[in-house]
Amino acid sequence: MDNPTQRPRILIVDESRMVRATLIKLIRNHYSFREETDGESGWQALVLDPSIQLVICSSSLPMLDGDGLLARVRGSRLARIRQIPVLMISSDSEEANEQARALGATDFISRGIGATELLARIDSLRQLAEVQNELRENPARHAAHPDTGLPTRQYVDIQAAQAISHAIRHEGPVSALIVGFDRFDALREEHGDELANELQKRLASMLAKKVRKEDSLGHYGGSELAVVSPGTPYPACEAFANRLREAFAVANISVHGQRLDLSISIGAANTPVDRVSSASALLSLAAERLRSAQQAGGNRVVACVARPVSEIPVPRLGHAIDLIRTGHERAVIPHLVHLGREVLPFLELLERELKLGLPLAEIRERMRDREQDAQDTRHA
Repeated sequence: MDNPTQRPRILIVDESRMVRATLIKLIRNHYSFREETDGESGWQALVLDPSIQLVICSSSLPMLDGDGLLARVRGSRLARIRQIPVLMISSDSEEANEQARALGATDFISRGIGATELLARIDSLRQLAEVQNELRENPARHAAHPDTGLPTRQYVDIQAAQAISHAIRHEGPVSALIVGFDRFDALREEHGDELANELQKRLASMLAKKVRKEDSLGHYGGSELAVVSPGTPYPACEAFANRLREAFAVANISVHGQRLDLSISIGAANTPVDRVSSASALLSLAAERLRSAQQAGGNRVVACVARPVSEIPVPRLGHAIDLIRTGHERAVIPHLVHLGREVLPFLELLERELKLGLPLAEIRERMRDREQDAQDTRHA
């Protein structure tokens, strides 16, 4: 059974009993709460009650107004108070809101906010505060990755929490990609740690060149990398993921003159398409989809819209040619019929103009036979 006394506690400070009751109704199934009617009593509650993890207050308060409470909070000698997230109830005056923002308000909500948005906002801000506190307490633990120089997981969590909070506030999209090598453990075992680390560097370098300046790139876990992209809607995030996968598939990576047969898979998640309300949920969903892609054979993207994961993505004709040129014919063979149909008009033009004697009728017949065999196998 869920014990309400063990839930994170929210402090609500507002003179209006109706406002306090409305906010309590929205959060009471998820958080415990404490309510105060003025800024002075709100301040005393923060000092005496270390279980409070977030404050919701209005700017207009008796005894000590919202600005005064904010100034005390941000100027406190106690780190737990100084760093606590403060959600201000927006004033009708934009000037008053700007003043509160300058004094350290973490975010703003309207009096008519709905439960889903409020809970999502609280969750993201609490998560952001937890990660930032951990970074302050253990800065060395979360330094840049020694092999790639990219930020580690905690940085990704912070950026995702900020991006999700902003997206929810402005009803905009944000996407997360988790990128990983297929069969990486086997590769490490066969070629050793040095090569595995070098491959990580190359993948990180390739991603760094392709992400936008407003995107965040960092390590997610093990050999996996994460890209958090604010403002990227679906299906743009899936299209970008497939471009990354294709670019790596044709990369010419060799060891002692021997080309390595490498591929990556990517899990993609996007809000609001995926109905998640926190950074951890968005990243975890993308990571779960990465596992699905790898378990289905790799070299694929699993994204927001459900489709059979066993389907191997059909490469574009130009990409298929690049795969053949770089020694990755195996990735093209399952799609020969589809690609053959695309190239047939070109072959017909060659035959018509150059009279090469191409066996076009036989090619069409062989393609039909291959297609029928594939259908029979699927229905067997």
